[in-house]
Amino acid sequence: MAGSPNVKTFTQENWESEVLKAKQPVLVDFWAAWCGPCRMIGPIIEELADEYAGKIIIGKLNVDEQSEVASKYNVMSIPTLILFKDGNIVDQAVGFRSKQDLVKMLDAQL
Repeated sequence: MAGSPNVKTFTQENWESEVLKAKQPVLVDFWAAWCGPCRMIGPIIEELADEYAGKIIIGKLNVDEQSEVASKYNVMSIPTLILFKDGNIVDQAVGFRSKQDLVKMLDAQL
């Protein structure tokens, strides 16, 4: 996946350090390669990662490869976007969202 270098890849191994203990808010895109809406939202996630670099950490978690994390947060349909702050869920969105919707969601945490 060649995309923005600002989009992090979250895994079971780095979840606690990269998401739960992050100093900044973290937006996690729960996705899978076979999911059409996930592929549609991918470029928006990359744009946001560039635009919010240094303010909000943005990354993706592949639900097929990291099912333990996905099930821990009851992710049943994808894409699911969950915004964490200080290790807690502060907002979430299920399904495709416009960039404008996501900007509102992110700006509310700044």
